[in-house]
Amino acid sequence: MSALLQRGTRPAAAPAAPAGGGRRAPKGGTGRRKRENLAAYGFLAPWFVGLALITAGPLLASLYFSFTDYNLIGDYEFVGWANYERMLEDARLHSALRVTFVYVFVSVPLQLALALALAMVLDRGVRGLALYRSVYYLPSLLGGSVAVAILWRQVFGAEGLVNQVLAFFGIQGEGWVSHPDHALSTLIVLNVWTFGAPMVIFLAGLRQIPAMYYEAAAVDGAGRLHRFWHITVPMLTPIIFFNLVLQIINAFQTFTQAFIVSGGTGGPSDSTLFYTLYLYQRGFGAFDMGYASAMAWLLLMIIGGFTAVNFLASKFWVFYGD
Repeated sequence: MSALLQRGTRPAAAPAAPAGGGRRAPKGGTGRRKRENLAAYGFLAPWFVGLALITAGPLLASLYFSFTDYNLIGDYEFVGWANYERMLEDARLHSALRVTFVYVFVSVPLQLALALALAMVLDRGVRGLALYRSVYYLPSLLGGSVAVAILWRQVFGAEGLVNQVLAFFGIQGEGWVSHPDHALSTLIVLNVWTFGAPMVIFLAGLRQIPAMYYEAAAVDGAGRLHRFWHITVPMLTPIIFFNLVLQIINAFQTFTQAFIVSGGTGGPSDSTLFYTLYLYQRGFGAFDMGYASAMAWLLLMIIGGFTAVNFLASKFWVFYGD
């Protein structure tokens, strides 16, 4: 090599690399990739059609109708912000919001607390865990059904099971679902009773907490309550946050229970007039579809607002450490 360089002769140049710095794509690879993409889009097409026709289309239509006077039968008239301004003077809407807020703020914390308590009991390794898990999860599957709502109305009726048990102890009961002071409480109890879904999620989260944390705390002399507050709760905060967001969204959309228990009226004295029930009355009872559409968008904004607040506040109490 040194001799060649001294004589001014250059060595042969290495073959140039393909464009792009990598291997040259085999012939037909691009065509095959396009066919695979087309096949994927073909399988996704029914979902996109459903999204456009069942979700996006009605969503945009309701947004437009919220600015109209529309009775679902005849023509509609554009009225601008009149439906939203009307909400400020609607006393029944204010009552429905108050009932819904009480229902959400009372039932959701009680439901999550009961779900976490039972999850911790089942996490201790009881015999027949799969059976208990299925039994406790069953109310979550049936809690929103018409059959369970009818059963709940019978249980808390004047001659229902609750009053029969009270009569056994010499206590005179009353019609719980027909009393303005207690009707909402029966629906709160029904929602708390459907704790199965968050309980199963809590149980899965408890199984992911390393046992070495509890062992180290026990060696240091920490009691059960101390371990619960300083190990279990911080490690479960992502699960608590997940369940909290989902249950708040579900609670705001509760409809079937209130409709069946009150007979669709929201009574007695509007004590069970949930927001969704009043929306149904305005839209499909009074055929005031423009106003009902505006109410639906107000509900969307309320749920979105609470969800956004939860996400903003989560950075102060949710622990994501490894």
